Amino acid sequence: MNTPYKPGTPCWIDLMVPDQQAALDFYRDLFGWQGEVGPPETGGYAVCTLKGKPVAGIMKAMNPDGTVPDPMPPTVWTTYLATDDIDGTVKSVTDAHGTIMMGPMDVMDLGRMSVIVDPTGAVVGLWQAGTFDGAGIVNEHGALIWNELSTPDVPAASAFYSAVLPVTTTPSEMPGAEGYIEFQVAGRTVGGMMDNATLPPGTPPHWQPYFSVDDVDDIQAAAVRAGGTVLAPAFDMAAGRMAVLADPQGGPFSVIAASTPAQPA
Repeated sequence: MNTPYKPGTPCWIDLMVPDQQAALDFYRDLFGWQGEVGPPETGGYAVCTLKGKPVAGIMKAMNPDGTVPDPMPPTVWTTYLATDDIDGTVKSVTDAHGTIMMGPMDVMDLGRMSVIVDPTGAVVGLWQAGTFDGAGIVNEHGALIWNELSTPDVPAASAFYSAVLPVTTTPSEMPGAEGYIEFQVAGRTVGGMMDNATLPPGTPPHWQPYFSVDDVDDIQAAAVRAGGTVLAPAFDMAAGRMAVLADPQGGPFSVIAASTPAQPA
């Protein structure tokens, strides 16, 4: 990616974990990422790279004052959606019955961010780029390829995201993906949405990243050897072969060897 992401497009992901170095080691070994604990002025935030380009962030779970949270929040990946006017987007979030969890706030000269909760309960970030656009590599082995919202109320989620960002939602036309909804920006599919009634009971609404891999079964086995767990074993589906995994600290993510032409994450 050499240009800014269009508003409404997933542009970045990051992970908050109790043990930052352990997470850096796990994803380095699994996907080939490079990254190290950042400087104090950034709260130690680590920008992981692949082939020298940013692919994801990993940070230690902490309170704004630097203390350790008690209780510790769940280990989850956060998806960030691009916006070119974060203040206006945040205002539209509250108008559309979403809630603001954090921000908007400046991140040095890199950009401005906010974290919101949609009306169905899913947490998602917003990013207005400054000097940092987001992921520099997508759609190849070890990089982000897809972002997916699982929600108990697809119509409400569709109405919300279309109200706050220039996205449209449309049923997928892919054979075997009946009932699946696509997010589109300027006519291009950039993400997906599904009813979480198909997931295990108690699964909360959430956004989940998918990473492109060359061999799903090999990555699944490697994750298990490194202390990760398998939430859904490798299986074939409409867009390719995929698995749902969790890292050793419980952070869930999906991996896919896509069989259809990839589009920007």
